[in-house]
Amino acid sequence: MLLRPALPVAFSSTLPLFSHLAAVRRRCSIAATGMAGVSAASPAAAQIGSFLSKKPYAPPSWASHLALAPSHTFSLGHFPTPIHKWNLPNLPEGTEVWIKRDDLSGMQLSGNKVRKLEFLLADAVAQGADCVITVGGIQSNHCRATAVAAKYLNLDCYLILRTSKLLVDQDPGLVGNLLVERLLGAHIDLVSKEEYGKIGSVALADLLKKRLLEEGRKPYVIPVGGSNSLGTWGYIEAVRELEQQIQLSGDVQFDDIVVACGSGGTIAGLALGSKLSSLMAKVHAFSVCDDPEYFYDYVQGLIDGLQSGLDSHDIVSIQNAKGLGYAMNTAEELKFVKDIATATGIVLDPVYSGKGAYAMLKDMADNPSKWKGRKVLFVHTGGLLGLYDKVDQMSSLAGSWRRMDLEESVPRKDGTGKMF
Repeated sequence: MLLRPALPVAFSSTLPLFSHLAAVRRRCSIAATGMAGVSAASPAAAQIGSFLSKKPYAPPSWASHLALAPSHTFSLGHFPTPIHKWNLPNLPEGTEVWIKRDDLSGMQLSGNKVRKLEFLLADAVAQGADCVITVGGIQSNHCRATAVAAKYLNLDCYLILRTSKLLVDQDPGLVGNLLVERLLGAHIDLVSKEEYGKIGSVALADLLKKRLLEEGRKPYVIPVGGSNSLGTWGYIEAVRELEQQIQLSGDVQFDDIVVACGSGGTIAGLALGSKLSSLMAKVHAFSVCDDPEYFYDYVQGLIDGLQSGLDSHDIVSIQNAKGLGYAMNTAEELKFVKDIATATGIVLDPVYSGKGAYAMLKDMADNPSKWKGRKVLFVHTGGLLGLYDKVDQMSSLAGSWRRMDLEESVPRKDGTGKMF
């Protein structure tokens, strides 16, 4: 997909203030919308000591009938995340795209995973765990986020990472998410893609759990992507946050929500929350690994676990965006990531939001009448560290550089030549 040259960026003067306004007006907005109890979206930095603290949790009123309602949560992310207009090129007539910056939910813990981990790790601590186990790809954002969050809460972290058959017996290196995980002292077990496909993530985690139990440890297993019914509450709570932001703005209502889908928990929470709440936006998911039917079935299992009584086909539209495969990119996809960064200042990751935004704009170009005149909210789920794994492929796309041309006659000025 070809994009026009860099465009001027005009951001809304209203919505970037949401984070500040929400902190000031949270009590009234919760009361006005019937959202009783302590919201997990309460700003972590509002009070000294509130970050990393355990808090009682009460669901939104419209979700109070769901099963597995958590009683507590840990404050791990910086919420609410801001929303602003995203001036993408070549949109259908009258279409507006806005972006919710869940990539700004933190640095070490950025992205959508932190929302799920706030609930999952509260459960782990409540069960007396002294370590956690999770599974993912070699550059898994979820595994990195889990390693960070576990260390924050004084838990050891065991990661089962999937890599190629050629690399499974080699040092995995220090690129991207791996650097953070290894700095934190996470225990890493490598398996090949073939072994992963044959055994499966559940059996692999159970095997490691059995070994740790035999050593006297108390492990807690977190599924791939943190995507189980409990983790789904992370994005049910995100919908409450979004409701509050819309209420504070007073003049913006979204017709559609778009997000990349890699394990199913994020879209399950968004779709369920949108259906039950006042939001009522149509949720579109672009799958970056398995086929849409797999995710319809998986999301169905998640919302059945919450006893929602809903059909996944009725609450979310899932389209295929995996391209060459999970974490694999075409040259056109990587150029798209670069062009969007140049045009709008938003850096997308190549595995999730990059593919999701690419597929969204392609669908808008192919089916303009479907999107004409609609206000669309794209959820940026983070994953910036994944770009470091694509350095070789993106080197030819990077911006230019040059050695500065210095004239010999340029006089030195005192105080400007110090080396720091």
